[in-house]
Amino acid sequence: MTQNVKVLADRLVRRVVDCSFHHPAVKQRLAEIQQLPPEERLLLVEAFTERHRQGSDTDPVRLKLLTLTALVGRGMGGLPLAAERAAQLDVLGRAHSFWYGDRCETLVEAEAAAGRALSPAVVATVRRTAVGAYSDQEIVRFAGRFTEPVLNVGEPWAERAMEDERLREVLAHALTAKAAKPSAVWEKRGRALVEDLGAETVREAVLPLLALVGRPRTFELDRAEYEPDVNAAFDPYNANALRGLVWLLALLPSHPDTVRALGSLVETALRKAAGLGPRNPKVANAAVGALARADGEAALAELARLGTRVTYKGTLKLIDAALQARATALGLSREEIEELAVPAYGLTQVGKAVFGLGEAAAELAVRGNRAVLVWRNAAGKPVKTAPAAVRRDHAEELKELKGLVKDIDKSLSAQAERLDRQFLARRRWTYGQWRERYLDHPLVGTLARRLIWTVDGTPVCFADGALRTLAGADLTHLTDLAEGAAVELWHPVGREPAEVLAWREWLERHAVTQPFKQAHREVYLLTDAERRTRTYSNRFAAHVLRQHQFNSLTSARGWHNRLRLCVDDSLPPATRELPQWGLRAEYWIEGEGEEYGIDTTESGTYLRLRTDQVRFYPIDAPQNWASTYGGGYAMWPVEGRRTEVEPLPLAEIPELVLSEVMRDVDLFVGVASVGNDPTWSDGGPQGRFRDYWTSYGFGELGASAETRRALLERLVPRLAVADRCTVEGRFLHVRGELHTYKIHLGSGNILMSPNDQYLCIVPGGTGAPAAAEPGYLPFEGDRTLAVILSKAMLLAKDTEITDPTITSQLRRR
Repeated sequence: MTQNVKVLADRLVRRVVDCSFHHPAVKQRLAEIQQLPPEERLLLVEAFTERHRQGSDTDPVRLKLLTLTALVGRGMGGLPLAAERAAQLDVLGRAHSFWYGDRCETLVEAEAAAGRALSPAVVATVRRTAVGAYSDQEIVRFAGRFTEPVLNVGEPWAERAMEDERLREVLAHALTAKAAKPSAVWEKRGRALVEDLGAETVREAVLPLLALVGRPRTFELDRAEYEPDVNAAFDPYNANALRGLVWLLALLPSHPDTVRALGSLVETALRKAAGLGPRNPKVANAAVGALARADGEAALAELARLGTRVTYKGTLKLIDAALQARATALGLSREEIEELAVPAYGLTQVGKAVFGLGEAAAELAVRGNRAVLVWRNAAGKPVKTAPAAVRRDHAEELKELKGLVKDIDKSLSAQAERLDRQFLARRRWTYGQWRERYLDHPLVGTLARRLIWTVDGTPVCFADGALRTLAGADLTHLTDLAEGAAVELWHPVGREPAEVLAWREWLERHAVTQPFKQAHREVYLLTDAERRTRTYSNRFAAHVLRQHQFNSLTSARGWHNRLRLCVDDSLPPATRELPQWGLRAEYWIEGEGEEYGIDTTESGTYLRLRTDQVRFYPIDAPQNWASTYGGGYAMWPVEGRRTEVEPLPLAEIPELVLSEVMRDVDLFVGVASVGNDPTWSDGGPQGRFRDYWTSYGFGELGASAETRRALLERLVPRLAVADRCTVEGRFLHVRGELHTYKIHLGSGNILMSPNDQYLCIVPGGTGAPAAAEPGYLPFEGDRTLAVILSKAMLLAKDTEITDPTITSQLRRR
């Protein structure tokens, strides 16, 4: 090998490393080299090979040497480094995509030109790279050469789809779904395919595929240290096909199974992946579009349910638009369409239905916030499961019935959340509307009959088949109710304490478990400290919260928030807009810490936040912004709007609004605080949060914990271990055989004798005896209360505990 060839090879490698293969000078030089005689190009190939085998270069440079070998040696047989290129292709097949500057497709092309079969995994990587190659049309054109396999391997639904020969043309057409909406031409071809196969065949083939979407990949892709969780993401190439399949379902006659599958797909596609956010909003949006086009109450009900569950702004906007379009077409308000959209789900009376399947019968009943099935055999005797004859002769009806139970469970959860938000919605109904849409509705009635309402100002609740007052009188005996009498949801704000306590006793007396806290709802009144600060509240300042949990909670409660990254950026605080009141609430937060990998995720998202003030502004006031690193918030002027607006005095905020907003913030702190994590007794990273953990985990009780304390004083005497439990101050005291224990009523953390040693019990641990049922509870949804009761019943029988993570602590003195 001549010295000139070696110099030329080194110079070319250096230029490629510095500029990438896409640099015009590199492209020109490679084009010139291609014109050289084969023997001269072979010398260059040998130079690249020699340098590669020396092994002194970094991996990226060695990859470029392999690529240069293939580029310069294009068309030449017997190229060296064949095994090394094959190994590189194996690595490539485990990658999500490659950087366009590496020109990995050249290796792929060389293998194909040599007649060697490419693995479907390598083809998948090339396709995924092409999807994200916004300016490199060469890669796009190269990826377009691969027609097999029709979809990328790695996702269970795609691999199952490719096994169905009936769907081959359907999948090829679905892959062309690259726009936000289907064109007329696309739909024409889609209708022809549906007609050829038959609508029922298409539905039966596609719906099982949707059920597999989001399942773990059949093989995992390699993930760099700071790369997003690509294994949790949708394959972007397959996502187009998935969107196309959804568009095809929109062309079919409406069917309950299709509606159910589309609704589930929306939630699956919006489920967040680390470093990515929602998995694939465009698939979710396509499913919403299909539901919006579907006829019937089932699709409308699913849209209304999704409207209470979805928090991703882009998709929620489409849902809102679809519901508003239906409302406008019917001449109704958005709130009314949500109320009318709730189907009966086959229930023939409030919370009940009976379905005959042959000689057997299934009794469907709503109990609390869940639906249950009770089976009776041909003799009318109750049995635990569906009789064999039903499973054999009525498989389809049984499948539909099980799907109905799942639909009811989902809808009950969504409707409970919708009702919980009515306190700030200022909704008022006429008596006739309310009875039809709420009290006597087969599904919503199971929730409405467990809530307190005011009818013409008189508080009532449902018991013994009628609306009853606190005194137990049937409301209809008090006055002749007109259809237009005003009905509102009762709230404890502004009520006399005696009335609130009386309603709590009434609920216990009638064994009513409310779907969420109402009679026991915390009330947050203005404090003296807040009167002094006047325009802001520090009631929930100086807390350390888990950011991702906080973000999920804010979304669920109707707040707007964005994850803070440890980068130079500015964001507004967490906000909740209250259009019915003309107000905007703000909760000021900032990222906590500065060390990547300790205070952040691998992608740089803060793991924790520090909290600050709660403020209120007019809804049209400019937004406040602050650095994600921390520091003060400042109002940024917006063109055409006021440039500087002072926060509103807290004394001027309506009591109901103040209380509900503060309750939300208390929920955020109570659930997301690192102080209620039993594994943080060491204070977390470098022990920085030990003082906070101790003060929060065993400190003074907040409003929600005080409510819990008052309730436990009434509940404890009814427990099976009542003789071992007492409520004293901030703790539930439990006397075991080995120790006595104090369970904090705010955090659920435990201290044990002697010397108040900390006892770590993580809820859900294995090896411990199952906790007994606590019996009647007046409301659902307080997870901390359930944890406290579970721990109490566990520790009262501490000699029966077998979990070694607990017993090792109990033996320690």
